[in-house]
Amino acid sequence: MPAVTLATCNRMEIYAESAGSSHDDVQSTREQLLDVVAETSGLDRELVGRSFRTLVEDDAVSHLFEVGAGLDSAVIGEREIAGQVRKSLADAQHAGTISGNLTKLFETASRTAKDVGTRTALGSRGRSIVSVALDIAGDMRGDGAAFYPGAKVVLIGTGAYSGTSLAQLVERGVNDIGVFSGSGRAEDFVAERAGGARALQMQELPAAFRDADVIIGCSGGNRRITANEVQNLAGLSGDAPREKPLTVIDLALSHDFDPDVAELDGVDLITLESVKMAAPGETEDSVQEARDVVRSAVESYLTERRERTADDAIVALRRHTQALLDEEMTKIRKQHGCTGATEEVEFAMRRIVRKMLHTPTVRAREMAAEGRTEDYVRALQDLHGIEVPVREEPARAKPAKRRRAEEFSAGELAQMASYLTKVPAGGFCQHHRPGEFEIERIDAVRDLHIRRAS
Repeated sequence: MPAVTLATCNRMEIYAESAGSSHDDVQSTREQLLDVVAETSGLDRELVGRSFRTLVEDDAVSHLFEVGAGLDSAVIGEREIAGQVRKSLADAQHAGTISGNLTKLFETASRTAKDVGTRTALGSRGRSIVSVALDIAGDMRGDGAAFYPGAKVVLIGTGAYSGTSLAQLVERGVNDIGVFSGSGRAEDFVAERAGGARALQMQELPAAFRDADVIIGCSGGNRRITANEVQNLAGLSGDAPREKPLTVIDLALSHDFDPDVAELDGVDLITLESVKMAAPGETEDSVQEARDVVRSAVESYLTERRERTADDAIVALRRHTQALLDEEMTKIRKQHGCTGATEEVEFAMRRIVRKMLHTPTVRAREMAAEGRTEDYVRALQDLHGIEVPVREEPARAKPAKRRRAEEFSAGELAQMASYLTKVPAGGFCQHHRPGEFEIERIDAVRDLHIRRAS
């Protein structure tokens, strides 16, 4: 079954393509997905079933476009989710679980998110769940600009939000960042990113927690860190309890920390709920402007899809009538031979068929424009027994596998260096804000560095 999983710190969504469009087909697909989620997560099947709501066809398309544009986020207009939508598509392509139709859906949603970012004021201030959480933590310490450069931070997890958190921390001047991953990916995580973060081993956690000013949880693991564990690890009790306050930021949907952590003396707990309540609101005009862009994109996508389905229905109807005509003409030729009269009969029958198909063809176009293509297809199936095949979008080639720096050849490095030297002052990659990165050009290609702008 073709499917794409979109998993972030505050959402878990599965976009799947069913074998057919009937209610039974959709329900069968839903049940299969719930079985897989329950089996892989170890959660109770009934609990999993209650936790998911199902959106079908147009509603599912609209939802994905709104999600990608940041309209369904805790921080309205956040841009991180657009990158996560692109990554979920790439992951599905690598895993081989994608279809051409889902590829087109996700690519169109990503283009729409980009249009929202370039054509509207929504998200222009660069807000995100991570940035708002760090702003809250900084405000709790009086002055974030003064607090972060000297702060010690422990980051738990190596997913997308961990990467964003690391980038935000470095941008705020933090230079003491320890990263821990229960899956053992911390070393690769820090090696692939700028900022000078270090990987933490299990035995280093007590000391890291005790020294930390901020602990950020982004792992979304199966186990929560309890209040008692935080108290012991961070040195909140004992003969020589810590004196400085501790801020815990829990950005995991399933919570990395038990809510009781908030009851500990000297500990402030910031959760996704805290972020949602504290997030600065976008103006009504900017949100409406973004919704208009999304609505237009959804309508264009659905109209194109309906027209394709209508075309397929027309082709199926014509093939059906042509097959009936050919069958009857075969009988006539067997009885009367290939005479002039037979040709006249065939000519007349084909003319009648063309006239009979004219109105159904026109109605197919009209119903597609009205969003009623499914009614048309169902009528063909019910009245004539004609099955309209689902047209599969051609599958895209899998994206190239991400490589580490040392895996590039000298020729490839030279080519990249040539390109980078042509980037104008203030130039930037489409995935980053202007001025976020700077290019340091060294004569030797092997010493070319790209580093975050100070």
